[in-house]
Amino acid sequence: FKPSVRDRPIIGDGLGLLSTDPATVPFRGHFEYRWKVYTDLRKTIQETAGSLTQFASGYQRLGFTKDEETGRITYREWLPPAQSMSLVGDFNKWNEGATPMSRDAFGTWEVTLPPEAIPHRSKVKFCAVTPEGSKVYRVPAWIRWSCPDLGKFGSTYDGIYWDPASSTDDLCFKGFTAPRPEMPQSLRIYEAHVGMSSIEPKCNSYLEFAKDVLPRIKESGYNCIQLMAIMEHSYYGSFGYHVTSPFAVSSRSGTPDEFKTLVDEAHRMGLLVLIDLVHSHVSNNADDGLNGMDFGQAESDSYFMTGDRGYHRLWDSRLYCYKNYEVLRYLLSNLRWWLEEYNCDGFRFDGVTSMLYHHHGLYMSFTGNYEEYFSMQTDVDAVVYLMLASELVKSLRPNAIMIAEDVSGMPGLCVPVAEGGIGFDYRLAMSLPDLWISLLKEAKDEHWGMNHIVSRMCNRRRGVEKTIAYAECHDQSIVGDKTIAFWLMDAEMYTGMGDDGTQGTVAIERGMSLHMIIRAITMGLGGEGYLNFMGNEFGHPEWVDFPREGNSWSSAHCRRRFDLADSGLLRYRFLLKWDVALHALEESTGFASDEHLLVSSQHEEDKVIVFERGDLVFVINLHPCTDYMDYKVGVREHGRYKVCLDSDAYDFRGRGRTVHDW
Repeated sequence: FKPSVRDRPIIGDGLGLLSTDPATVPFRGHFEYRWKVYTDLRKTIQETAGSLTQFASGYQRLGFTKDEETGRITYREWLPPAQSMSLVGDFNKWNEGATPMSRDAFGTWEVTLPPEAIPHRSKVKFCAVTPEGSKVYRVPAWIRWSCPDLGKFGSTYDGIYWDPASSTDDLCFKGFTAPRPEMPQSLRIYEAHVGMSSIEPKCNSYLEFAKDVLPRIKESGYNCIQLMAIMEHSYYGSFGYHVTSPFAVSSRSGTPDEFKTLVDEAHRMGLLVLIDLVHSHVSNNADDGLNGMDFGQAESDSYFMTGDRGYHRLWDSRLYCYKNYEVLRYLLSNLRWWLEEYNCDGFRFDGVTSMLYHHHGLYMSFTGNYEEYFSMQTDVDAVVYLMLASELVKSLRPNAIMIAEDVSGMPGLCVPVAEGGIGFDYRLAMSLPDLWISLLKEAKDEHWGMNHIVSRMCNRRRGVEKTIAYAECHDQSIVGDKTIAFWLMDAEMYTGMGDDGTQGTVAIERGMSLHMIIRAITMGLGGEGYLNFMGNEFGHPEWVDFPREGNSWSSAHCRRRFDLADSGLLRYRFLLKWDVALHALEESTGFASDEHLLVSSQHEEDKVIVFERGDLVFVINLHPCTDYMDYKVGVREHGRYKVCLDSDAYDFRGRGRTVHDW
């Protein structure tokens, strides 16, 4: 039994944020206008579609659908500017005249075929005549799987008709059996890329990831995985951000049913599954996906904005027209698709800054002045879409997680919609990796400022909006950049990571110590949750370089060397051991999300930071050459304290200078 989904009622006037954040009061008119656009649009959707959740069920009608009683297959595509359309593919030998489609008054083309007319896994496209009279072949916008011709180098993508129940050749997923994990007290997120998750230089599969990588993540103490590059993208080197088919799982790693198997196995292990969702832009590639729907038509008939407004100069990609009714249906249905078809637990929204502003954040240095957030440069249509998205997700899954990647720091991003916010649960603390990289790159250890570190760590709207802290993510791992481990140890990672029972060279000892301390400070002080990119927990050496012409299409640097952390002969295992211990401490105490956070000392001369988080007292010595004995720190409660975690312990190949007396 599956209960019907109901929209959550909106109780509020959209102005609550003005009471909690007085700096927003001068912009009351902006919030009133935004709220009116939102409520008017929501009312229109309810009047025309019945409800927001029903509106977001476009995949039940558009694209390929099959009547469960008769088995008849119907294909529908919204493309108003097309002069004529036909469905082509292997099933009709690509005959343009064999399967013509008819158009309704709203620009949706349709054709219905007999049962089993299209075989499972067969290639499909549509052939359309443009307003100029030319014929084009395109991948359907709502396609559920899409693949290139693996036998042809550089071939374009074809839509693949997916109906595994009608075939015995493929793994046919029988249904989710593992219960969805409960929301943890603190999110500890493992950011992962399935394709590059193998130890071997190859593109890994969903099934191999489920078998080999998920157990590692679970054993390391993480409770949530954030999967990159799941939505189909023709360019592998884009890290999955140049999406071509939003409803399709990436064919490089397997089939839709194999991805469902991965999700079910993650849930069986108690791991939440988040999708790295890209609704901020779409690939400029017309032959392989959604941009193929652009025939130069008006915005009202298009997925994209027209002219320069529809093009992102830096990303070389197309931008959605968020005020368009059918675009809203497409994107909101996409959210529901990933939640219900694949049983995912939420999303990390990519490129939110680009959505929030007409300037897309390009060449902007946000200072915190509220005029930068609420002005004519704010893209209210995109903001309203995100508000609708938040309400939809919470209506479908009240405990679903929504994380925003926003570098601007827009106030209210993680405030409920009814209170005047946009409705995300968390924002990424994107300034924290920049802090650590700037210190490692530009300042000597003795010049690190304790006040500077603490102020950057605590620079957030605590108690109002929640933040996911991280020391580094995939951005710092890309070729041309350096991970924290590489900044710390550089070339000595190639020669000094062999374990001979000592602390190693000065560079290695310093590097390993700071690698551990940086993670402890970030998790303890920087947010209400924590994120780590795959492999960085043990100081993965080198960089990520996807197969490309410049490296002779090699995957040598597009993999994760988990074997380095497994080896009893290398020091990487101590960095992993620290990460495991840090997560175990967080699991037992919940310190990362505890409301009690007090920095009691940030001593510039001693280079010592002392802070309380929950029931823990963190004492961090960042002095490059001075140890302290009987160092006095203030605590809120009298009593005897025990050492829970010590980065200088022998267990982590430290010097063991701290006495653990009980």
